[in-house]
Amino acid sequence: MSTKVPSIKLKIDPRDLHIQTFTVEKLLEPLIVQVTTLVNCPQNPSSKKKGRSKRARVLLASVEEATWNLLDKGEKIAKEAIVFKEELQATLADVQKESQALKVSAEAFTSDPCYLPKRQAVVQAGRSLLTAVTRLLILADMVDVAYLLEHLTVFQRTFESLRNVSSKSDLQKTYQKFRKDLEDLDYLAHRRQQ
Repeated sequence: MSTKVPSIKLKIDPRDLHIQTFTVEKLLEPLIVQVTTLVNCPQNPSSKKKGRSKRARVLLASVEEATWNLLDKGEKIAKEAIVFKEELQATLADVQKESQALKVSAEAFTSDPCYLPKRQAVVQAGRSLLTAVTRLLILADMVDVAYLLEHLTVFQRTFESLRNVSSKSDLQKTYQKFRKDLEDLDYLAHRRQQ
């Protein structure tokens, strides 16, 4: 990545991120459904065992591990980022805070999983964590888009200079720069797609 600050101005307020595309909403829908269905516990469940689900502590540990992995990658992005650095760090702190709140409410929930107020508290904590993670993903995507747009601008300038060359040696130099800029843009687009 270059150390130059991208000069692209995005018309997005990083403090007020909302899901505004159908695609993002569809990608997050399974997570939202899983968190929401936790609240659908009957007031007085039967005492018969109907099956065995995973132990709550195992599920909580897997959520914590996934959150810490996300935070680790987010911190690496924040260290390398030139734009939205403060917003990324604030969002990472928010994800960490919401993760801790989920852990506390989930531990209380595991002691009495059918007590409705504890179930509702863990659902609310799960939704808050999901919202914070979504904001982090959108913000990281905005950083990526800013770098991609900056490289696109550089590519366009090189293309314009290629059209205006006057000698064969200038053509060769400019064409080599054009080729390198095209390779950089292709690499960034490929990385974003993955």
